[in-house]
Amino acid sequence: MAHIKRRDALRILGSVPAAAVAFTWTHEEALHAATASRQAASQAVAAGRAYTPRFFTAREYTTVVALADLIIPRDARSGSASDAGAPEFIDYIVAEQPARQVAMRGGLVWLDSECRRRFDRAFLETTDAERRQVLDDIAWPSRARPELSHGVTFFTTMRDLVAAGFWSSRVGVQDLGYMGNRPTEWNGAPPEVLQKLGVSYD
Repeated sequence: MAHIKRRDALRILGSVPAAAVAFTWTHEEALHAATASRQAASQAVAAGRAYTPRFFTAREYTTVVALADLIIPRDARSGSASDAGAPEFIDYIVAEQPARQVAMRGGLVWLDSECRRRFDRAFLETTDAERRQVLDDIAWPSRARPELSHGVTFFTTMRDLVAAGFWSSRVGVQDLGYMGNRPTEWNGAPPEVLQKLGVSYD
């Protein structure tokens, strides 16, 4: 996958209202999912154990983590998708929405099958360059070959979920530079504006 400005491109895609159509949950549901998945991850860390997926098998979850970090890698500005807890978010969403489960599991099977067809090994056993070769072929729907349509659909869904999980996290909010609601001090209009209007605060 092209590494240049991937994070910026995803942020732009996430800000387009039409992109919201791809999601099948409300804003409140997404916030609940983000909170619940982060709580589960925090509890696992506090107990000194790894996060236990609710839906994915251990191997599937490892693949989801690897995919998420290819979609939003760690860079000089902020952490990766897995640093932000996006894989836990995805696991929570898919566990809560049975309608997604067959397509998600089928997409992971497709990915392994495509890697075996090309490189004679499953996705997790391929090199970084081999993984990127496959993902490059399915990351841009308008350029993808028709026979890769299943992979395109899966990757588009995965990219949307990773973006939602990342930018609903503390890491993602910091990446956006969002300052939140902060108290400000307003001392009135600048003197030049008051002068132009011919008014004063007297």
